[in-house]
Amino acid sequence: MTSATSLSLPDLKQLREARERIREFISCTPVLTSKTIDARVGARLYFKCENFQRAGVFKSRGAFNAILSLGEAAQRGVVTSSSGNQAAALSLAAQTRGVNAYIAMPRVAPKAKVAAVERYGGHIVWVEGKGEVPTSEEYEATAERIRVETGAAPVHPYNDPRTIAGQGTCALEFLEQRPQLELLFTPVGGGGLLSGTALAAKSLNPALRVIGCEPEMVDDAQQSLRLGRIVPQLHPQRTIADGLRTSLGELTFALITRYVDEIVTVPEAAIVSAMRLAWETLKIVIEPSSAVPLAAVLEKRVPIAGRSVGIILSGGNVDLDRLPWMHAH
Repeated sequence: MTSATSLSLPDLKQLREARERIREFISCTPVLTSKTIDARVGARLYFKCENFQRAGVFKSRGAFNAILSLGEAAQRGVVTSSSGNQAAALSLAAQTRGVNAYIAMPRVAPKAKVAAVERYGGHIVWVEGKGEVPTSEEYEATAERIRVETGAAPVHPYNDPRTIAGQGTCALEFLEQRPQLELLFTPVGGGGLLSGTALAAKSLNPALRVIGCEPEMVDDAQQSLRLGRIVPQLHPQRTIADGLRTSLGELTFALITRYVDEIVTVPEAAIVSAMRLAWETLKIVIEPSSAVPLAAVLEKRVPIAGRSVGIILSGGNVDLDRLPWMHAH
C-alpha cells in the first residue's frame, strides 16, 4: 500500500473540496469549553469533539473522502491497515457506499474497536507479527496480500492525500467555529490528522501555532521533526495511546516538516490523568490517544498563558472493561 506516496501533497483547495464531498456523510462536531480547566492552565481552551464524529473518531472524515474519491476503483472493495479507529471508519464508509472493506488488524486491538469494525461489516484479517504489537512493515505486508487476493483498492490510513485532505476538514471546521485560536494542539501517530490540521491552519492563518503531541514511549514523530528525516517506529512500545503507535508516512512527514511548529511528548501517567479529567470535567468519553494533547497542555509543554488554545479530541472509542485507572499498565 505504498503507491500513495508517489502522489502529490494535498493543498487548501483539496481540503475544501473534501469538505464539500463528505459534508452529508459526517457530523459537524461541537466545540466545548471548561472554566474549571481554563482556571487550572491560565488560558482559554476550546475542545473540538471528534469523539462525537461518526464511528466515534476523526478518521471518518478521511475514510469518507477516500472512498468517495475512488469512484469505480472502489467496486471490488477497499483495504487498509489499522489498530482500530481507521478500521471502523473505513468499514462505515464502505458500508455506506455499498462495497466491502478489508482490514488488516493486530490481535491486540481494543475489543471495542474490533466490535465496531464487525458492526459496520468490515472483514478483519489479523496481522501476524513477530512481536505482540505489529510493526508498520507487518501491517503493510498484510494489507498488500489482501489487495493482491481481492483486487481491493488500497486506502492508506494516513499516507494518502485523500485521507489527509479529509482529516484536514476537522481544522477547517474548527477555525470557522473559533477563528480566534492562537495555538492548536493535536495528537500525532502516523500524522494524517496533524498534517491535515497544520495544512489547514497555516493556509488560513500563518501566525497560528500548530503543536503535535505524542507519548514519550513512542516519540518517533518528535525525533523525525528534529532530525529532518523519518525515524521509523520499528518496535512500538506498550503505550496506552494505541492509536499513536505508527510511524510517519512520506506525505505526512513532508507536510509536518513544512507547517508544524513543534512536537511535544508526555508520559503515560499524564495521559491517564488527562483522560480522566476530560471524563470528570467535560463529561465526555475520550480515548487515551485523544487525551495526549490535553496532557501536553496540563504538563505545560508549551507556554499558553492568556492565549486561545484549540485542542482536537480525536476520538472516543474506549474498551469500558479496561479503563486505565482500573488496571495497571
